[in-house]
Amino acid sequence: MNVIVCIKQVPNTTDVRIDPVTNTLIREGVESIINPFDTYAIEEGVRLKERFGGKVIVITMGPPQAETALREALSLGGDEAILISDKKFAGSDTWATSYTLSRAIKHISTFDMIICGKQASDGDTAQVGPGISTHLDIPQVTYVKRIEEISNNKAKVERMTEEGYDIIETPLPCLLTVVKEINTPRLPSLKGMIKAKSAKIIKWTADDINCDPKNIGLEGSPTRVVKIFTPPPRKGGEILKGDTNEIAQRLAESLRDVVI
Repeated sequence: MNVIVCIKQVPNTTDVRIDPVTNTLIREGVESIINPFDTYAIEEGVRLKERFGGKVIVITMGPPQAETALREALSLGGDEAILISDKKFAGSDTWATSYTLSRAIKHISTFDMIICGKQASDGDTAQVGPGISTHLDIPQVTYVKRIEEISNNKAKVERMTEEGYDIIETPLPCLLTVVKEINTPRLPSLKGMIKAKSAKIIKWTADDINCDPKNIGLEGSPTRVVKIFTPPPRKGGEILKGDTNEIAQRLAESLRDVVI
């Protein structure tokens, strides 16, 4: 079973900086980590490989420094790593990003399943995974908390909902986005770290995967960040003191004055 895991290198949440001109994240020189939700995607891909054989291909789109995230993914059990990097991708929104990743996956050609983390910690849109499946025209199941069964070219999964979960059966190939409830990511082994250190990282540009220039980067992004600002601090509230009945009466009067 061949599994493709899409990951993203994100700035450490304690060190986020914004370019005041482009309104995009400054990634160069910033401490970065694998997007936390993507570690669950890597782990689930490796577990599927251990159950059914095959291989795990990890891909990411980003600047050259994203190679470190790929090497970490290899140390966790990935078999191959692909870095999609090109200055032409700068400023891509979620639509352009999912398009680019789909072009890379088409270049890979053969796969049974794509696994993504449910969302990235820097954007929190949860749009890239579904976008990839749309560009590839394959089924998708989001918020997967468990893969129950894979057989006869079908997968049966549990999809987390606000009320509980749904059982969904989908044909393969398909794309899944996973939540942290699906597993507990392993730590890298010494053997894995040694392998990752010397592994060859495949690098593709926009031309290598035949991207349409009109669909990548800022030009190919239908959405733009036009302004970033810090919300003004809220004014101090009022603390009501006294016995319960008195507080309730004063609170009701205050709410009435606001409503009326």
